[in-house]
Amino acid sequence: MTSPESSATPPHFLERLQNAGIEPGDSEELRLNKSLLMFATGLVSLATIIWVGIYSILGPQFSVTLPFFLQLLLAGNMLAYIKSKNFEFFRVTQLGLFLFWPFIAQWTAGTIVSTSGVVLWALLAPIGAILCIGVRQSMGWFIAWVTLTFVSAATDWYLADAAISLRADVPIRTTVVFFALNFVAVATIIYLLLRMSIEEKRKMQKGLEDAHRQIQIEQERSEKLLLNILPGTIAERLKNSDKTIADGFADVTVMFADIVNFTQVAANMSPSQVFAMLNRIFSAFDELAESHGLEKIKTIGDAYMVAGGLNEDLSDYSAAVADMAVAMRDLLRRDFAINASHLEVRIGIGTGPIVAGVLGKKKFIYDLWGDTVNIASRITSEGVPGMIQCDTMTYHRLATSFDFHEPQTIYLKGKGNMTVYRLIGRKGATDPDDNY
Repeated sequence: MTSPESSATPPHFLERLQNAGIEPGDSEELRLNKSLLMFATGLVSLATIIWVGIYSILGPQFSVTLPFFLQLLLAGNMLAYIKSKNFEFFRVTQLGLFLFWPFIAQWTAGTIVSTSGVVLWALLAPIGAILCIGVRQSMGWFIAWVTLTFVSAATDWYLADAAISLRADVPIRTTVVFFALNFVAVATIIYLLLRMSIEEKRKMQKGLEDAHRQIQIEQERSEKLLLNILPGTIAERLKNSDKTIADGFADVTVMFADIVNFTQVAANMSPSQVFAMLNRIFSAFDELAESHGLEKIKTIGDAYMVAGGLNEDLSDYSAAVADMAVAMRDLLRRDFAINASHLEVRIGIGTGPIVAGVLGKKKFIYDLWGDTVNIASRITSEGVPGMIQCDTMTYHRLATSFDFHEPQTIYLKGKGNMTVYRLIGRKGATDPDDNY
């Protein structure tokens, strides 16, 4: 069977010529500069061979030493470049050959007219300098071409009669043909070089646009990931500053939800089943947090933490936390597609001052600290399955809109006796099943 490598079409000679000398670490612009100069070298070498052949066919005989010597110089310089990888030296010397050879050819053969304007070929030097070196650097090459052209014209002015008599064997028709050929050939090479340059730059531009779009996609993905970890305002501050993020809030409502008997239920499951179970439940909780305008802070094992009041989007954030707590409890009781193991949840809500900030610089997390957080966590762990327990501050804030059971006193280690209130639900919207 033919391997993919052997079945691939071998690169065209001109393509191999263009890519000769290109290094893996070259920039796109440097790659283009190298390709253009190698391509120009190939075109000039080919044109020189064709010119000698056409000139011989048309009749006049002349020495092929100069064209042959030019071929050797172009090829030798190109091979030296491929071996040394010194592109700076190569482009200066190669453009120098493009510039001086046509004038040398004219000076050894006759006048501008008798040589059919061969000096036009020297125009490839400033054009090549524009494409391969730079616009500003090409000015010197153009001035050199103009200067040499004026020198040749001035010399022809004084030596024209003698030169014409020396070259009387060249038919006028041959001279006219080669005038046309020189104009067409030089214009064609310039056209091909410009066309190649523009096409390659368009490819480079398209590549940059594609890369820019990919960067935008990755940036949006990164921002979305960051927003999944941090509140929007905190994510924006983290992107725009390296300073430590730590804020004090005078009033925040914090909720913890703890899945009851999770360890015992998970003991009889495979790791993938445990993950799938938690992922279904916590994903549903995430949707509830988003719909109520609250900030999910984190998950710790089988515990889920939410807060309201960290931004100015919600005025009645305590009620929003209470509504979410009721929705979480009812979700686990009634939606067994999500809660196939019929798990129950304990929920604790506390309201008061907290400190919030981002810890660390790697794998960072936005977290809350303070007595309010500790109380919400402790009354959660001391709660009854299926119950939502609130501290006194939360109760007073919700009492006009929510129904509660009679207050109870519980003992919290390190805090002593504390009064808690078991939330039933919104007034007028309670279910008889909620009255424990």
